Amino acid sequence: MAIQSLNNIVDAALKKDSRKLAVAVAQDEDVLKAVCNAAEKQLITPILVGDKDEILAASAKAGVNISGFEMIQEPDNNLACAKAVKLVKQGQADILMKGLVPTGQLLRAILDKENGLLKGGLLSHLAFFESPYYHKILCITDAALNINPDFEEKVAIVRNAVNALHRIGIPIPLVAILAPLETVNPKMEATVHAAMLTQMQKRGQIEGCEIDGPLALDNAVSSEAARHKGLVSVVAGNADLLVAPDLNTGNVLYKALNFLGGAVCAAIVAGAGAPVVLTSRADQDKSKFLSIALAVSMT
Repeated sequence: MAIQSLNNIVDAALKKDSRKLAVAVAQDEDVLKAVCNAAEKQLITPILVGDKDEILAASAKAGVNISGFEMIQEPDNNLACAKAVKLVKQGQADILMKGLVPTGQLLRAILDKENGLLKGGLLSHLAFFESPYYHKILCITDAALNINPDFEEKVAIVRNAVNALHRIGIPIPLVAILAPLETVNPKMEATVHAAMLTQMQKRGQIEGCEIDGPLALDNAVSSEAARHKGLVSVVAGNADLLVAPDLNTGNVLYKALNFLGGAVCAAIVAGAGAPVVLTSRADQDKSKFLSIALAVSMT
């Protein structure tokens, strides 16, 4: 079943019980706008971790009222990340959200062997896009965490994404493994990895999805382009998930859709012990709100 709009994910989240959300380094205007919006809709009960004076100043600048929210004073960003992660680890919160802090700082807290949220596998980034130029929600992985994944890591990235898509109601995601062209070239690692992933799915080593690759971007999302190339595939022109060959590709594609392509997105980290809302600091409050709703829908 295709999901046509990110509002469908919001609707699914609204049917869930309210969740507790811990925000690490919460002194960010767009984050606070998104958190207030989600709280007003009873999606979440926020816990704001960070410098209280800066949080209050950011809320005033954003024009939102956070007087009823729990706040935990911690001016040190590293410690604020650790405290927010600990809240989730100990069951005092259900969802973790990145505030005004670099991704690497939050990841160090998530990956901490004693107090982090790692389940033992690989963490990966998953972004859900609603584009005026595509007929359904389109997911991209990985645009933020894994710089140059090897083949085993790509298998984990695919499995993380497929599991996430299952949790929002897509039973058999159509997965396109991106590369510059559709034929296998031994000198182009992306094409070799794509063919191997496709074969693993055909032989039941990756379950719960349909995989095709290598596929160039146009053939993954345009049925007309796929017909011109003579491609016969259930995935070509109809992909639910695009798997980038590396972070450079995924990140450029993510930001091109957001800033040039007229798309809106929601983004999370997959593979952790709890949902983690992880958007770019440049993303607007709408994207951050949609990401909160996405995380709620997955709990």
